[in-house]
Amino acid sequence: QVQLVESGGGLVQAGGSLRLSCVATGSTFSIKFIGWYRQAPGKQRELVATMSRGGSINNGDSVKGRFTISRDNGKNTVYLQMNSLKPEDTAVYYCWGRSDGGMEYWGKGTPVTVSS
Repeated sequence: QVQLVESGGGLVQAGGSLRLSCVATGSTFSIKFIGWYRQAPGKQRELVATMSRGGSINNGDSVKGRFTISRDNGKNTVYLQMNSLKPEDTAVYYCWGRSDGGMEYWGKGTPVTVSS
């Protein structure tokens, strides 16, 4: 089992920056992919950015060039640096992981609100 706990959300003005963190505990050696999804009110959950164990990155189209995913293996932590934030980035941001066996894990989410 893997547990994921997010932090770093909050209220920011348009054009500002935030950095989200996700700490993984448990069977972290089994994580093949880890990253971020988000869900805005009334919308479906969408991909933000994910990273494979080997370091390959997959970014959602709406955040390319503005958001950067990174990780610190020693701390079992993945980060999401969000720059040039827009009101449409307002959402609950969820940490996500998938194991070698295909099991998926989700954090409880951290809310991000971008004011115009």
